Amino acid sequence: MLAKLAELEAEHAKAVAGGGEKYVARHHERGRLMPRERIELLVDEGSAFLELSPLAGWGSDFTVGASVVTGIGVVEGVECMITANDPSVKGGASNPWTVKKLFRAAQIAEENGLPTISLVESGGADLPTQKEIFIPGGRLFRDLTRSSAAKLPTVALVFGNSTAGGAYVPGMSDYTVMVKEQAKVFLGGPPLVKMATGEESDDESLGGAEMHARTSGLADYLAEDERDAIRIGRRIVARLNWRKAVPEPAGWAEPDADPDALLDLVPADLKEPFDPREVIAHLVDGVSAGNGQVFDEFKPLYGTSLVTGWARIHGRPVGVLANAQGVLFSEEAQKATQFVQLANQTDTPLLFLHNTTGYMVGKEYEQGGIIKHGSMMINAISNSTVPHLTVIMGASYGAGNYGMNGRAYDPRFLFTWPSAKSAVMGPAQLAGVLSIVARAAAEGRGQEYDEEADAGMRAFVEQSVEEQSLPFFLSGMLYDDGVIDPRDTRTILGICLSVIENKPFAGTDRFGVFRP
Repeated sequence: MLAKLAELEAEHAKAVAGGGEKYVARHHERGRLMPRERIELLVDEGSAFLELSPLAGWGSDFTVGASVVTGIGVVEGVECMITANDPSVKGGASNPWTVKKLFRAAQIAEENGLPTISLVESGGADLPTQKEIFIPGGRLFRDLTRSSAAKLPTVALVFGNSTAGGAYVPGMSDYTVMVKEQAKVFLGGPPLVKMATGEESDDESLGGAEMHARTSGLADYLAEDERDAIRIGRRIVARLNWRKAVPEPAGWAEPDADPDALLDLVPADLKEPFDPREVIAHLVDGVSAGNGQVFDEFKPLYGTSLVTGWARIHGRPVGVLANAQGVLFSEEAQKATQFVQLANQTDTPLLFLHNTTGYMVGKEYEQGGIIKHGSMMINAISNSTVPHLTVIMGASYGAGNYGMNGRAYDPRFLFTWPSAKSAVMGPAQLAGVLSIVARAAAEGRGQEYDEEADAGMRAFVEQSVEEQSLPFFLSGMLYDDGVIDPRDTRTILGICLSVIENKPFAGTDRFGVFRP
């Protein structure tokens, strides 16, 4: 696990490096801050910043991180969604992964009722890939206006360029701050205006901060420099009169088990089972919190390859579903269905800890109703209305990914450990299925099967599926909200459970039809 974490740190370093030393140095020489430096000044001193999707675009032709930083930080005691363009990467231009990353940030802000602060310095769309950005990209501005309509304030701090469609970020935000002699906001810059109308103009008269503060009225505040803009932004948030929907818990105790021991719990070979109760013991509040047992297990003797039960994390109640031996049978599916209904009855958020190879196959299990029982579990999770949090610890294959609340089932947050793997099935199984199908097709045609070609095909498929099921690849495609150090899991879950309390939530008693 330490080796995997070293690899993760190296990939995160690529995102932090932005456009590289040359462009970062040039930006600093101009007296400007980098996005994470701006965020550090914006958030409350000593508070955590939960960065989201830092590996976006990994494995693509674009810089890791997708030229934007997104995450949740506390500003004047208020949990906010923060987005910050990275001007060291092609001037902060948005590529297809940037747009997807910002969509995810907006979704999290909407679902959890968070104000949004946009730290703007972008040259607009990456023109060579405009066909993948222009049409869907309009949703970015739609999301800002819908946030405002939902009484979720939006604040734009403009440090540099905000041109073309990007001009609508400050235009559609509730509050806009522009930095004097740095911010430039216009639909069309001087070259475009010259081409379109023949008019000669300069940056300042066309879209400078002072012009927008004194003439157009687009700027609500004119900042002397970047630090002044951040100070003004903090004062705006301080005046929002923000109140959370759920009061803070009275207190909690640290886990009775040492969080560092999490590194030893997940085997390198995911075929080797491990006991998720040990993981749970490192994540949930200890007994000294005064809440009785650390983990009150539900149905411990039934459907034993799925562990379910009640606990608290940082004083907040959760229902936990964790895979033990990997495979889900009919008993596990029925147990999960009942547990999800109970959590909805008591308005309790759910935490899913994945290590599953999927639902059991075979004649005995098909005849026993594995399809209808698996469907029942997926039905319950699909229609559950309490917040869901998901952590993929190990395997997450097949419909087990769906039943354990994978990305398609809209968990409020989903994180993976470096040990995670996710695909339609394991690499060896997938390659084997293709081999069996190809062999049967050859026999049906009366042809001799090429064993050498088959071995090559299987090796190629196994390698490809293995690569595409690894966490960096999946995180690069934004199928999670980040690959995390297992030792940080409790802290991150605590932040997420606090964040979801910004908006009221309640369970449901309305589920789809359960087939008997």
